[in-house]
Amino acid sequence: MAYLLAAVGGALGSLARWALAVVVPSSPGGWPWATLLVNLTGCFLLGALLAALAARSPEPPWVRPFLGVGVLGGFTTYSTFAVEVVGLVDGGFPVLAVGYVLASVVGGVAAVVLGARVARRPGGRPAR
Repeated sequence: MAYLLAAVGGALGSLARWALAVVVPSSPGGWPWATLLVNLTGCFLLGALLAALAARSPEPPWVRPFLGVGVLGGFTTYSTFAVEVVGLVDGGFPVLAVGYVLASVVGGVAAVVLGARVARRPGGRPAR
């Protein structure tokens, strides 16, 4: 059952990413806004989800495979990020590529931390 949940969630997450890429297209040599936006948003949501799940014992068995692995795994795309970095370097935009790497990696880690903190209560205990 977990495989099916992850597959359905992955399809939904991938469709959401594709829709965002249609709404926020990027031009060759331009800043890949759609990929950066989905990766940072996905990192924030994954941090919040994991912090929220840490507060639940036991957690609902469908949440992690459906939302964590499926929806957020299908939504985020660090493989596309890697291809876009190579494309920027090959296209003669190495400075832009370095900035994109820093924004994606440092921003992704910061988004996870922020998401986890938002999901916690002010007293430091995870929200239920």
